[in-house]
Amino acid sequence: MTQQNLFSVEDYRRLAQKRLPKTVFDYLEGGAEDEHGLEHNRSVFQQWRFKPQRLVDVSRRDLRTEILGKRQAMPLLIGPTGLNGALWPNGDLALAKSATKAGIPFVLSTASNISIEDLARQCDGELWFQLYVIHREVAQGMVLKALHAGYTTLVLTTDVAVNGYRERDLRNRFKMPMSYTPKVIIDGCLHPRWSFDLLRHGMPQLANFVSSQTSSLEMQAALMSRQMDSSFDWRALRWLRDLWPHKLLVKGLLSAEDAQRCIAEGADGVILSNHGGRQLDCAVSPMESLADSVSMTGKPVLIDSGFRRGSDIVKALALGAEAVLLGRATLYGLAARGEVGVDEVLGLLKADIDRTLAQIGCPSIASLSPEFLQNDGGARPLSIKSSRVKGSHV
Repeated sequence: MTQQNLFSVEDYRRLAQKRLPKTVFDYLEGGAEDEHGLEHNRSVFQQWRFKPQRLVDVSRRDLRTEILGKRQAMPLLIGPTGLNGALWPNGDLALAKSATKAGIPFVLSTASNISIEDLARQCDGELWFQLYVIHREVAQGMVLKALHAGYTTLVLTTDVAVNGYRERDLRNRFKMPMSYTPKVIIDGCLHPRWSFDLLRHGMPQLANFVSSQTSSLEMQAALMSRQMDSSFDWRALRWLRDLWPHKLLVKGLLSAEDAQRCIAEGADGVILSNHGGRQLDCAVSPMESLADSVSMTGKPVLIDSGFRRGSDIVKALALGAEAVLLGRATLYGLAARGEVGVDEVLGLLKADIDRTLAQIGCPSIASLSPEFLQNDGGARPLSIKSSRVKGSHV
């Protein structure tokens, strides 16, 4: 597939599948149990249809917005994902550089293959840090590293008390470092470009756990198997709030009541997410609790899980989301063509958002509201006004 034939995120997915060994692609693509959640995350967008407004001047469209009070080029972020070095050499850095060029934040995962400090030294864009709490002392050390390195926002992930049952990874015996079984070696030989990159750059490591203070195979194994601190509760959230002086978001929420309480406990906003269908297979889509969460919190609500088209993104924004975090969409670009592929996927989505705004008669992100949507069933009727105040965004 040539660059000229890459017209959608799905095209990049297919190209990524051709380049990656099955074990690695399954890690990227897979979900929990029977993977019904993956399908639901995509199908849920059809519950809302657009109601275009006509005779509106849309000769110019403005995609600029504010995310947590900061002006951004468009309402997107590259969300936190782990083991990106297995998809492309220095994958985290490639994603961060692409986000910087696009004028949007990049969220570094605890499970990254580049350290908190090294990314800050090599990338001058806006950096956020996503925290998995495995051990409180280790978590505190990472938070302080992110603070001293200049990260602007901390994202606490709350939906991994135990690991999701990902059957693809279990069948493939996927882990880091990878086990060189005959099956893996044969698969690598069938994907020479990926294998050559791995041999040239070496096996990616969980960089935030390779230091004098946290060099622990036990900690790395715990992160790979998602053996998190399952005792982390509301009191612990208050501890983290006291530790971090900047913006704090809580990620992994699926109920408006939880979102409301997070704000009451001091969070600056929330990220609605079902972990891309990788944790609880039968969970609701975050889109289904978005309107209520916006209405009940009065604070920034961001969202992820299943976004592949600009029209998906516009629907979420119309329901009041402040921004959308991208996961697999940009990873497909990374796995297919590296940093260039990420640039191209972001460009496709930007053009798609712009085209959708023109087609529904909306001149700017700031002007979006639920009036542009009609609920076609399955979700609660639209009963809120967007929290976005016209004129408050650039």
